[in-house]
Amino acid sequence: KGLDHVAENILSYLDAKSLCRAERVCKEWSRVISEGMLWKKLIERNVRTDSLWRGLAERKGWIKYLFIPRPGVTLRQHKFYRELFPKIMKDIEAIENNWRTGNHNLQRINCRSENSKGVYCLQYDDDKIVSGLRDNTIKIWSRSTLQCCMILTGHTGSVLCLQYDDKVIISGSSDSTVRVWDVVTGEMVNTLIHHCEAVLHLRFNNGMMVTCSKDRSIAVWDMVSPTEIGLRRVLVGHRAAVNVVDFDEKYIVSASGDRTIKVWNSTNCEFLRTLNGHKRGIACLQYRDRLVVSGSSDNSIRLWDIECGTCLRILEGHEELVRCIRFDSKRIVSGEYDGKIKVWDLQAALDIRAQTNTLCLKTLVEHTGRVFRLQFDEFQIVSSSHDDTILIWDFLNCSPQEETTAPSSGGSIGPSNHHNNSGSSSGSGSIGGIPGYGGVMGLAAAGGAAIAEGGGAGGSSSSGGGGGGGGSGGGGGGVGVGNLNKTNNNGAANNSSNNNNNNHQSDDLSD
Repeated sequence: KGLDHVAENILSYLDAKSLCRAERVCKEWSRVISEGMLWKKLIERNVRTDSLWRGLAERKGWIKYLFIPRPGVTLRQHKFYRELFPKIMKDIEAIENNWRTGNHNLQRINCRSENSKGVYCLQYDDDKIVSGLRDNTIKIWSRSTLQCCMILTGHTGSVLCLQYDDKVIISGSSDSTVRVWDVVTGEMVNTLIHHCEAVLHLRFNNGMMVTCSKDRSIAVWDMVSPTEIGLRRVLVGHRAAVNVVDFDEKYIVSASGDRTIKVWNSTNCEFLRTLNGHKRGIACLQYRDRLVVSGSSDNSIRLWDIECGTCLRILEGHEELVRCIRFDSKRIVSGEYDGKIKVWDLQAALDIRAQTNTLCLKTLVEHTGRVFRLQFDEFQIVSSSHDDTILIWDFLNCSPQEETTAPSSGGSIGPSNHHNNSGSSSGSGSIGGIPGYGGVMGLAAAGGAAIAEGGGAGGSSSSGGGGGGGGSGGGGGGVGVGNLNKTNNNGAANNSSNNNNNNHQSDDLSD
């Protein structure tokens, strides 16, 4: 028994290909693998370490067969997991192929109302999509019915950015306010009055919130509860509207219509460096794990190393302003003003040997207006547009059917699909007696990016979209912005460094 335990422990480190070969070495090894349930353990290891496996386990329903002790192991149980593994791999290959070929099912939510003129920001999870509209409202949509289940009113201008967690929704608007809402009841619980122009973007996480505005400033807030938020610092230095912010425990990153990205210390809010390279205003940005990815009205996407400020790669292919951008460990997904969404290979983009013409995997064309905001996970893209629609691009469930559409006022839902002949379906049948689909898993990210370029304060501020990622939220009082060229009583961090890009005439990207 002792030797069996040692052998089992060693064999448990093998990958699938090696484990398959080990089974064929001799009957003893095959017995150890069977009695040790090593195929089950391999699946569990992948589910723990890989978000695609984890999401697939939730969606397909076989998560309930994992991470539970099974006393009295039988050959039948071993065979179940042994046969499950290649079927999982087949599903994963189908999903990856669907991303490469653009094979997808499409669901469409029509958000058009009497006063609506665009959907500027969104965030989603398993159950709902929360959206900010140009008609001054926040609308919450059911994922199961595609119907509007709640409308939040209170803003007196377009809702340009939002983010929510399990307690609150926090939104920013062209009315210059940040408002805090109870995510369950929809009740407005706080209003923050600080910025003197439109609030274009916000992020909150772990008791900290960062907002940015057309007034060229960035505000850093300490959040204690939904009714207790204090202004920690005001960061100034951008010479045009600050369109987007992102942060983690180390850095705050901001991008502006002045064509620059600025990096600040998250702890003491001190200015650190400027990233120069874009030839026109920067509309969108995401920062994670040392990598910054930005999109601009120069129609390009740039990848940056935040530590040294080096531009690692320029992605070209968009024909108009790149309005929104997100990335994960595999892909970059970007949306532009001509309605197109592009999917890029992130790992190839980070490889200096990769040819530029191989980096764009697919261009998706469905929106008939500017793409203001998108968010994605391993299985889907959710996007919103000036055309008053929210589109859900499903790369997992690709059985041939018609487009699913639901008007905002309610109405019929009919089923739909867009796929290439080369795209394979991931299938919806059962796996070894497991139901085809279990719970739906959506990875909540957030936001969008409102655009203003040129004069900074002043001009139209009724357009845009924005938001942040997951995190804890709260509310509290605010203070007015003083002279942006001086350090105010709230401790404004002023960086007024000149750079060559600031000497150019900026374009106005306000809608």
